[in-house]
Amino acid sequence: MSFFGDLREVLRGPRFRRLFGTRVVSQFADGLYQAGLAGYVFFSPEQHTTASEVAAAFAVLLLPFSVIGPFAGVLIDRWPRRQVLLVSAAVKAALAVLTGALVGSGFAGALFFTAALCLLSVNRFFLAALSAALPHVVPREKLMMANAVTPTCGTFASFLGAGAGAALRLISGEGIMGTAVILIGAGAAFMLSALLSLTLGRGELGPDLDGQPPAVRAAVHNVAVGLLHGARHIWERRPARYGLATIAGHRFLFGISTLVTLLLYNNTFSSGGVAGLAGFSIALGASGAGFFLGAVATPWATARISTDAWIAILLCLGCAALLVFGIPFSPVLFPVAAFALGVVSQGVKVSVDTLVQRHVDDAYRGRVFSVYDMLFNAVFVAAAGAAAAVVPPSGVSVGVVTAMAAAYALMSACWTARSRLPGENRPREKGPLSST
Repeated sequence: MSFFGDLREVLRGPRFRRLFGTRVVSQFADGLYQAGLAGYVFFSPEQHTTASEVAAAFAVLLLPFSVIGPFAGVLIDRWPRRQVLLVSAAVKAALAVLTGALVGSGFAGALFFTAALCLLSVNRFFLAALSAALPHVVPREKLMMANAVTPTCGTFASFLGAGAGAALRLISGEGIMGTAVILIGAGAAFMLSALLSLTLGRGELGPDLDGQPPAVRAAVHNVAVGLLHGARHIWERRPARYGLATIAGHRFLFGISTLVTLLLYNNTFSSGGVAGLAGFSIALGASGAGFFLGAVATPWATARISTDAWIAILLCLGCAALLVFGIPFSPVLFPVAAFALGVVSQGVKVSVDTLVQRHVDDAYRGRVFSVYDMLFNAVFVAAAGAAAAVVPPSGVSVGVVTAMAAAYALMSACWTARSRLPGENRPREKGPLSST
């Protein structure tokens, strides 16, 4: 059945429609809020964005996914999920209005970032509760269908919200009041999502607990212990250990390159505002095209050469792209560098995912990938913080880009050496298990 046919099929259920409406409205609000947040922090015409501000924004956007994510599931399996949706949506509405008021009154400092961080952290509970609630509103035989269409529709709603944010900015202006209107508008949409959740019964979404639920403190402790065991298991599996070390190194470099790109388009290639956002969007689109090519090319390549050799080639490509297309600091060439780094990023990730999947025990995979996800985002934030100390506001730094290229070259040399070691000359591996 087609995507739209699947969607029509699952929408026939009234309880699913209520949960679906709650998701779509909330994710529309997410897109609207993030458009206002990014536009203000990165492309505000009132001020040139500094590296430290970009680093703080990355921390706000990514740390909730790293720190809160592994623990959110523990709590939503012990609280009524309808209440999780209701309370978290209402809290997000209040925080969105607060951040909008802070921007409008000119007090968008530490309190602003704290409120935004809290909003995005609460959102982890909301999204996890949506996924956990789905089996309660669709029949078992339609669950696969529902899982296929709901995240796609939610993502599309987020894009629509971001587009609505851009439209609101054109109507209300590029100044701080324009940003305040967007953030407060997102707060209204979050509150609508909270009201929609009330169309579902308090106990309608589970959890289905027999007797008294386990103590929350013990459950949280078990998650922390599980993460520790997952990290220890990775350390004991050499291919997985090398793979995660490489993904950490690459994400660190990718975080620096993202910060440099934002500064260049906001402070050097343009005067910021709409022009800066438009230029950065082009680079982002080029990077996205690179991600797609990296995902498609990796299974083809690793069917012909070893995964080790393919990782070495990708990292060498990252080095060359920075030297050839990055160091000129040209608005024409920089999207080419973004495209190449997109290929490297997704190609390396798919390859490392495969190494981890193949070389860790099945009983540990969940815990290992929780560690992986935390590392993936936390290293990116750490890179932005480190770069803030050495990258100038213009984003132009030949020394930083040269050092990044050297790091790519060093990692490439290590993987080349590993692929040629007699003990490492394994039979040629099949392509990755996944392209995501």
